[in-house]
Amino acid sequence: MSDSARLLQQRSFIELSARQRARALLDSGTFRELIDPFARVMSPWLERQGVVPQADDGVVVGKGLVADKPVVIAAIEGAFQGGSLGEVSGAKIAGLLELAAEDNRNGVPTAAVLLLETGGVRLQEANLGLAAIADIHAAIVDLRQYQPVIGVVAGSVGCFGGMSIAAGLCSHLLVTREARLGLNGPQVIEQEAGIEEYDSRDRPFIWSLTGGEQRFASGLVDGYVQDDAEQIQQQVSQWLQQGLPAQIRSRQSGFYLQRLAALDAQPQVDAGQVRALFKGEQA
Repeated sequence: MSDSARLLQQRSFIELSARQRARALLDSGTFRELIDPFARVMSPWLERQGVVPQADDGVVVGKGLVADKPVVIAAIEGAFQGGSLGEVSGAKIAGLLELAAEDNRNGVPTAAVLLLETGGVRLQEANLGLAAIADIHAAIVDLRQYQPVIGVVAGSVGCFGGMSIAAGLCSHLLVTREARLGLNGPQVIEQEAGIEEYDSRDRPFIWSLTGGEQRFASGLVDGYVQDDAEQIQQQVSQWLQQGLPAQIRSRQSGFYLQRLAALDAQPQVDAGQVRALFKGEQA
């Protein structure tokens, strides 16, 4: 099959809404949404600050099957408030992960899939959002001792802030070429360090350092696929079949701290230097 014919057959994952992404990854007919929009559980803080709230607070959570294996799934809607998390949306994800951990303790082996399109904490909810994200971190660490927690960053929002830490805690992490992953977003870095250090308008430069292809080449994520719902579903299914990874990346802090200590931060680094740095090679 030619490349053009293959592209025509692909179904873009990025173009789907959060709810559509969740359904696309689960076995047909198995998705059961929890706390759906009709429950009207939304942020009590946004309207007070002149922001129109959303009935699901920008997060879709549910249960279903992937290749006949029980999973919980959370999908963040990047189109609502930049995918930022507040008190309610963060609690929905944390509660979902805690529910999965409880299932495992009761003899039901339930894994988790997190679809991460988020800028991190919602500024309008500040400390409440930070507390919720901390609960998500704790819940991931709890659940991943039983079953895999799989993170997917597809695009176009990327995954930043406290939720980039959540991504780093996942058992497996999957990205596309359009994805971005970093602790601080480009505009935040530019604001704090200056445009000479980081020009947020220079898209090729930004993707060369934080884009999905670069993160995969640097060994900071586990999988790299095209923007295709079927490819993403296949990789998620494969990891679920494999079970727990032999080694969790977040437990390799000693290696990464050693590599960062060897970095000369004075000159502007490029993509090749970053890849060599994290792979333990000579830059």
